[in-house]
Amino acid sequence: MARIPLSPPRTLFFRVIEWYSKRAYGKVLDPALALGHNARVLRADLRFERAVATWNRLDRDLKALAVMASAVSIGCGWCLDFGYWESTRHGMDERKLRDVPVWRDSDVYTPLERDVLEYAEAMTASPPTVGDELAERLRRELGEAAFVELTAMVAVENLRSRMNAALGLTSQGFRDHCELQPR
Repeated sequence: MARIPLSPPRTLFFRVIEWYSKRAYGKVLDPALALGHNARVLRADLRFERAVATWNRLDRDLKALAVMASAVSIGCGWCLDFGYWESTRHGMDERKLRDVPVWRDSDVYTPLERDVLEYAEAMTASPPTVGDELAERLRRELGEAAFVELTAMVAVENLRSRMNAALGLTSQGFRDHCELQPR
């Protein structure tokens, strides 16, 4: 259950956000409803997310795996629900998304995908546990620009997942039943 009412003041700015969210996603996203209690935070978040959406040096599927691995590690049910829906909408293999919580035991991932999942988990640990060998493998395989983007995406998802989890946001029903569960 959300730790803040999902009924922010209905300012003109927020009504525009509602309209856009319904048009883009079919419903108003719970994080927007929560952040809507502070218009400056919501505006900053929207500007930031628009900038993040322009990053294009890292393969979309690798990015999705890194985001989902971070969300699983943190335990953000909302992020898992939305991330699964968004990634499948863009054509990602559902088996790879479903197996993120048990990626070490799954046979659906390439060696590079396994490194990305391990890196996302290691970055998300408190404190981070990223090893030099793993980072160097990824830097060599991806190239420096994509490696930086991978690192930034994991950090962005940590922000999203930690904020959503702390606010008590859970699955919003983007899937009838999200098979991915936080640890």
